[in-house]
Amino acid sequence: MYLHGMEPYISLTILHQKIKEGKFTLTTVVEHYLQRIDAESHLNAFIEVYKDEVRNLAPVINAKILNGTAGRLAGMVIGIKDLICYKDHGVSAGSRMLENYVSIFSATVVERLLDEDAIIIGRLNCDEFAMGGSNENSYFGHVKNFADNTKVSGGSSGGSAVAVQAGLCMAALGTDTGGSVRQPASFCGIIGLKPTYGRVSRHGIVAYASSFDQVGPLTKSVEDAALIMEIIAGHDDFDSTSSTFPVPKYSQELSFEGKKRIAYLPETLLSEGLDPEVKLLTETMIKRLQDEGHSVEPISFPYLDYVVPTYYILTTAESSSNLARYDGVHYGFRSPNAADLESTYKKSRSEGFGAEVKRRIMLGTFVLSAGHYASFYGKAQKVRRLIREKTEEILRDHDFILLPTSPGPAFGLGEKTDDPVVMYLADIFTVQASLAGIPAISLPVKNNSKGLPLGLQLIGKRFGEAELLSFSKYVMDMHMADQE
Repeated sequence: MYLHGMEPYISLTILHQKIKEGKFTLTTVVEHYLQRIDAESHLNAFIEVYKDEVRNLAPVINAKILNGTAGRLAGMVIGIKDLICYKDHGVSAGSRMLENYVSIFSATVVERLLDEDAIIIGRLNCDEFAMGGSNENSYFGHVKNFADNTKVSGGSSGGSAVAVQAGLCMAALGTDTGGSVRQPASFCGIIGLKPTYGRVSRHGIVAYASSFDQVGPLTKSVEDAALIMEIIAGHDDFDSTSSTFPVPKYSQELSFEGKKRIAYLPETLLSEGLDPEVKLLTETMIKRLQDEGHSVEPISFPYLDYVVPTYYILTTAESSSNLARYDGVHYGFRSPNAADLESTYKKSRSEGFGAEVKRRIMLGTFVLSAGHYASFYGKAQKVRRLIREKTEEILRDHDFILLPTSPGPAFGLGEKTDDPVVMYLADIFTVQASLAGIPAISLPVKNNSKGLPLGLQLIGKRFGEAELLSFSKYVMDMHMADQE
């Protein structure tokens, strides 16, 4: 990805250096990305591009870079998922329900990006209300994978992943409820980080499942992921679930020394439906790390078959509650066919929500109903605790858990839409970290024989993002050295 025939974007440091040397200006950089977005509009990654806004902002931030007053993200061109509120800008959650809604405030993560002089170039397509694993559930149409336009981008942060993959922006923010940053990152060959629950404020994020949702970066480098995390993480008075735990200087703690103890889950390699090339990639990485002197050993995780049903019972229950507010009365879509109050509720919700969102709302309402609450929701909460405790037990004796991000590469558009259960089962490797509330990262390690990206996942200790990022950089550097 080239800036008007010049060197490709490598890092923010190099970008600043070139600007100070007079090689190009931030206006040139912004125009480059606007042209890239137009050229690749068929990917459908962006719902809205802030062309005039970023053109006006570029020279202001360029002057700050030259006079030494710029913020830590000065000039970084970032896209934000269409679930993240930005004052006086539209936010629709990929839904007809909020098609014309304009936010009256900015999410905390947006404010923190802007305070450090980032350039937010637009909002990115996503599965409706973050419900999906392929970005085929958006009211604004599906997103295409840049590596193969017949394949899905992954979801629900598919627009965010493809925008970074295709060089339409330098980095993007997504949200991860059960893998919605990591899985599209894997499908698109980039880095996707889900932080510890509570590490990043959820204030100003359209809610799907409140005890799971977390904002995370999608980037081309570990360095960029670390820098963005350093800025968006930290306590927020507007989010009572945000942690007061101090935020390390992630970007300054990427050096790695010593040997690590790593667990891998043998059940994942025996999982039904695991792509042979993904299995071989995982086994190859295990051997490579062992050759480097790290301890990599199999540790049984007996709850693998329960993670997906537990996750979907809990998240659909929470979505049923969170989405009750979209009723055609307070705000959002109101059916023109409504005749009275009851029909306003019924028609607005049935016409405003897509099929997948309605499916999850109904499932969530069912598991919360008086006759089924204890059998489903109550039991799922108990299983969630077992999953969390077993995962934390493994991490007491090991630094990380290594496993595939997804059972296979990006699948074809329309390939899994007829069977929701098949689509849900594709989350089998990502929801463990979500249920446990701990950090996990997807790393782009290899392409398969058809040229489609494959990712591997590392799960770390609670609030262990610094160690997870430094080891991830080590793994990526090792991988790059192997390719030379």
